[in-house]
Amino acid sequence: MRLWRPHTTGILIGGLVAILIAVVVSFILTHFQPTTDLRLGSGAFSAQIADTERERTKGLSGVSKMDPDDALIMVFDRDDTWGIWMKDMKVPIDILWLNSNKKVIYMVKNASPELSTDKTFKPNDPARYVIELPAGAIQANGIKVGEIAIFALQGDEL
Repeated sequence: MRLWRPHTTGILIGGLVAILIAVVVSFILTHFQPTTDLRLGSGAFSAQIADTERERTKGLSGVSKMDPDDALIMVFDRDDTWGIWMKDMKVPIDILWLNSNKKVIYMVKNASPELSTDKTFKPNDPARYVIELPAGAIQANGIKVGEIAIFALQGDEL
């Protein structure tokens, strides 16, 4: 009496391949964020895009080093006075809030990771985007309130 049939092996292998594919896709979706080029002031940055609640909540938490051209763009689906705190941050950052026209409306320079959850930074006016840059980037690139950031998001018209 045969207990193991050839089609059983095929089903088992197919199931294992499906599980492997699901694990790889899940890893990619949770560890790799889309990126875009960001131009602001005299600076050119390679920006990760955080456009889900999970990605925005994580922000740059846990990042131990930022290159001078690193950036994170948090994209919100509506305008509001989005608060940013330094929970689990390891490096100081500059923070910019942009309205829906990508115009800088508020900035915080050199936000310290030591503030953790003690301080929440918020703009006075509603914003659609929040950009996090390495500390000193605002000054080094001459970024000012009123400037327009240049970046494209998936689905933007060219």
